[in-house]
Amino acid sequence: MTLSLTAAAAMALATPALAQTSEPNTAPATPAPDAPADTSRVTVGIGVATLPDYEGADSNSITPGAVAIGKVKGFDFFTRGTQLYVNLIPNAGGVGINYELGVIGGVRLDRTNRVDNAQVRALGKLDTAYELGGYVGIGKTGVITSDYDTVTARVAFVHDVSGAYDSYVITPQLNYTTPLSYTTLVSLGASADYVGKGYGRTYFGVTPIGALSSGLRVYDIDDSGFKRVNLSFFALQSLSGDLRRGFGVGAGVLYGKMLGKYKDSPIVSDVGDADQWAGAVGLTYTF
Repeated sequence: MTLSLTAAAAMALATPALAQTSEPNTAPATPAPDAPADTSRVTVGIGVATLPDYEGADSNSITPGAVAIGKVKGFDFFTRGTQLYVNLIPNAGGVGINYELGVIGGVRLDRTNRVDNAQVRALGKLDTAYELGGYVGIGKTGVITSDYDTVTARVAFVHDVSGAYDSYVITPQLNYTTPLSYTTLVSLGASADYVGKGYGRTYFGVTPIGALSSGLRVYDIDDSGFKRVNLSFFALQSLSGDLRRGFGVGAGVLYGKMLGKYKDSPIVSDVGDADQWAGAVGLTYTF
């Protein structure tokens, strides 16, 4: 999972923006013909999350988080953890197909701060990774329950440009979101991470020197592969009476399962846990 110190809170708070391109279930009165279209809306939020101490850890820590997400002049943007996605294809909103072709910038903070587990801490802190990349996707509004539910499939690619792990991460994502009313929205998501050799060695490998200092067994990853899969559920309740404006409360839970050679790393299998849980709750404001 690409969860950093703010990721779970960000994902729980990000849900409302998915409703920003369309109206909730019972449409309001049609505006006058000369009324300008409302194509811009932004949601900001703050919250707290319980996150694994490091990816693959068997204990969680409480941490604050923040998010910004929305649409400006038809161009969508959103944060996913410590990454910012910006769609370069304008989206007019409404029922139908929408395409995504965008850019990503972000940082990866795993094991850059204090780690509670003494053996993993003995391996030393890792450098912050700065990532750049892009994504493609397609979404459809008006799928199952109404003209306002949305399913989106996308694939994201980022590469470390700072030399921290000197590799890449590919993340296929699938999300379904539907407003249940003017005031309530729910979202289901699934994703996976396919990582390059450098990523595996940096975050899950144990060198001979590291084994001596930590007591963990030597472990190397010599190729790429799927690192983990994730399932998520999030909900938003408006406090203003309208999802499209004012304050709201968002909450969510995410379950991740480490896979293959990454699950077998001593950092996970010996002193951690392949089952990863995260939860978050936060306050949002949409304008």
